[in-house]
Amino acid sequence: MAQQLFQRDAQTITPEALENVKAALASSEIEHKAEAKKKAVPRKEAGQSWEDPTLAEWPENDYRLFCGDLGNEVNDDVPSKAFSRFPTFNMAKVVRDKRTGKTSEYGFLSLPNKLMGDKKKAGALFVRLVSAAGTGFFYVKKKTKTLVTNQTKLEFRKFDPRVNCHVLFKEEKMK
Repeated sequence: MAQQLFQRDAQTITPEALENVKAALASSEIEHKAEAKKKAVPRKEAGQSWEDPTLAEWPENDYRLFCGDLGNEVNDDVPSKAFSRFPTFNMAKVVRDKRTGKTSEYGFLSLPNKLMGDKKKAGALFVRLVSAAGTGFFYVKKKTKTLVTNQTKLEFRKFDPRVNCHVLFKEEKMK
């Protein structure tokens, strides 16, 4: 039964149809390259000017995260597979040497810029922890969003070098 279905499908896909599909894919790839060329970003450095088509591959207004210490066996698929479980992940690119084809041992991850900006602003608040010994010595600490919403004041026993011992530090507003 399966062999009969295979023979029937093989008869419906003619060599001409297969060539048409290949031609359509090739023209689509050519159009994509032409579109990327149109979006090429002009660059200028050390007195030289050129158009960089590689920047057109990246989504607009994205936030790029640097990934270092990658081995030569790492390609674009490895970080893509690792980060694809995150819904905000866009793409990954491992930088390669054009002459040798080896990795430059670093790459970039693309995340939406809006999401990263919102998290940076809303994630934490910096507060000043002042020594209860009255020395004027203080630490600056990051207060997490949960503590900010609970309106709890931070208190820590930390080392005050002016009195050379551990004392209580209480939260005050930043000046």
